[in-house]
Amino acid sequence: MRSTMLQTLLLYCIVFDVICVLGDVGTAKAYDPPYLPTKCNGYNEDQFPPGGLFAAVSDGLWDNGASCGRKYRIRCISGPKRPCKGRSIVVEVVDRCTEDRCPVTMQLSNKAFDAISKFDARVNVEYAQI
Repeated sequence: MRSTMLQTLLLYCIVFDVICVLGDVGTAKAYDPPYLPTKCNGYNEDQFPPGGLFAAVSDGLWDNGASCGRKYRIRCISGPKRPCKGRSIVVEVVDRCTEDRCPVTMQLSNKAFDAISKFDARVNVEYAQI
């Protein structure tokens, strides 16, 4: 019974692209250009996915560089002044952000951050590797 309910929920999320990430919770903020060089592919501009939805991840997700190229479905779940736009996006990891530069789980490209949040502020996100 429980398995059927979960399958139904997941199917609903996929078909209607609703807010159903069912993943981990962390924080995110935007990071400004220049985006190069990155820890994944240095100065290679071809590393950025079409559409400009990419991220730098903190040490917890970095996995000694194995996270380069991983994709995460992410959505804003809360923050100051109700910033969330209520949709999920997929970002690709292209860089590592360090604690001194990035005290969040993920730093999102400006385009990615603008897709999930109305305001330029640190937000709480739900994310799952896909």
